[in-house]
Amino acid sequence: MGFSKDVLKIDPTKETERITSFIEKTILIDMHKKGAVIGLSGGIDSAVSAALCVRALGPGKVLGIILPEKDSSSMSEIYALLLAKQLGICTEKVDMTPTLEKFGVYENRDEVVSKIFFDFDPSTWKYKIALPQDLLEKDRLSVFSLVVQLPDGSEQKKRLPIQDYLQIVAATNMKQRTRMVYLYYFAERNNYAQVGTTNRTEVRQGFFVKYGDGGVDLEPLAHLYKSQIFMLAEYLDIPKEICERTPSPDTYTAEVSDIEFYFSVPFDILDPFLWADENKIPQDKVCEALSLTQEQYERLKRNTDQKSRATWHFLELPPALSPF
Repeated sequence: MGFSKDVLKIDPTKETERITSFIEKTILIDMHKKGAVIGLSGGIDSAVSAALCVRALGPGKVLGIILPEKDSSSMSEIYALLLAKQLGICTEKVDMTPTLEKFGVYENRDEVVSKIFFDFDPSTWKYKIALPQDLLEKDRLSVFSLVVQLPDGSEQKKRLPIQDYLQIVAATNMKQRTRMVYLYYFAERNNYAQVGTTNRTEVRQGFFVKYGDGGVDLEPLAHLYKSQIFMLAEYLDIPKEICERTPSPDTYTAEVSDIEFYFSVPFDILDPFLWADENKIPQDKVCEALSLTQEQYERLKRNTDQKSRATWHFLELPPALSPF
C-alpha cells in the first residue's frame, strides 16, 4: 500500500454533505432535539463545527455560547463574534470568572507557581506549562516545565514536579468542566443538542478533558485529523483570522500552543503518522514519506502510544460489572 501525506486529502464538498447529513439526522431525528448549541472559542475547530451545524440546521437553530474567563485571550471573544456574525447565528455570553473563583481554580493554580517562583506576582506575571519541543531530536522524558513571563518580557523556566503538575492540571480542567455545565444549561433550556468540537488528532491522543470538552451529545469532527479541519475550514469560508490563529487551549495567562502544551510535533507530521499507525503502514514507508529517521519514528511511536494508553478510558463508558 502506497503512503504519503496526501492520504489525508479530502473532498470538502462530499465531506460537508456527509457531516451535515449526520448532524441533521442525529439531532432532529435520533435525539428529537430542535437545534444545536456550540461553544464558540474563537478557534478553528469550533468555527468549523458551528458552520457545519448552520448548513445542516439553518442559522435559526444554532446558538453560539461564548464563555470567557479572566485568563482567556481577548481575541477569543472577538473571533467568536466575528464568526457568529458571518454565520448569522445568535449568541449568549457568560463570564465564567466568578464561578471559577468560587471553585478556587486561580488560587489553587497560583499556589503552585508561588511555591516554585518565590517572587511570583500574579498581577503582573504570566505563566503556562509546556513540554520539551525536541521530541524528534533526542530521547527524553515527557516532563512538563512551568514557564513564567516577567513584565519586562523575559522568561524563566523550571521543571514541574509531578504533584505540582497534577494540581495545576486539576485546577485548569475545572474550566472545561464548567464550560460543559453552562453549555448543557443552554442546550437543555432550548431543547437543543450540545455539539462537540474535538477532532481525531485530539481523540487519538486524549487531548480533551473527560466530562469537560469531551462531555457532548455528538462529535461531528472526531473522524477528521487537525490537518483535515484546516482543509474543511477553507471550503466553509471560515474567517481568515480564525484559520491563521495558532491552535491553543487558551486556559493559561501566557499564550501556549497545542503543540507546545501537548503534542510536541507539528500536525503535518503527527497527523499522517497517526493515520499510518492506525492503518499499519510499514515503518520504512512512513519514514520515507515523512522524512523521519528510524530513531525519530521510534521516539514518536513511543510518545503517541504512551498518550493513547494513558487516556484510553476517556473514550469508554465507566467500567462496570456485568449483570448476574
